[in-house]
Amino acid sequence: MSDPLIVVCPHCHAPNRVPAEKLSAGGVCGKCKRALFDGHPVELDEASFDKHIGRNEIPVLVDFWAPWCGPCRMMAPAFAQAASLLEPQVRLAKLNTEDHQGIAARLGIRSIPTMILFKGGREIARQSGAMDAGSIVRWVRAAL
Repeated sequence: MSDPLIVVCPHCHAPNRVPAEKLSAGGVCGKCKRALFDGHPVELDEASFDKHIGRNEIPVLVDFWAPWCGPCRMMAPAFAQAASLLEPQVRLAKLNTEDHQGIAARLGIRSIPTMILFKGGREIARQSGAMDAGSIVRWVRAAL
């Protein structure tokens, strides 16, 4: 039996221990009793961003976007589709840079959409520009 991984709940943002060999089975949050993986990106805010990046022991891919951005709106369905293909090995999340400018500035987001892949709380890859679901999945798998 392998060591458990910490997976942050996409709903209540509580950390959960999940045995690595049972990760593909998903799991339920010990606090809110909702699914830890539902095939949809998690909407992050100032409070939940650091929890998901710092506590998740699975990689986290964040799409930095804004509602007024045409390419961001065009990529949103592809990003959602990529979530259904990459979970539970990777958590996909979205952060609205218009509402959370401090995080965007801290990470040096200069254009949107920009995706950053985090692992172990650190940035390991960055990609700017809209992509289709297949390209997102290939880019993430290549980066890992």
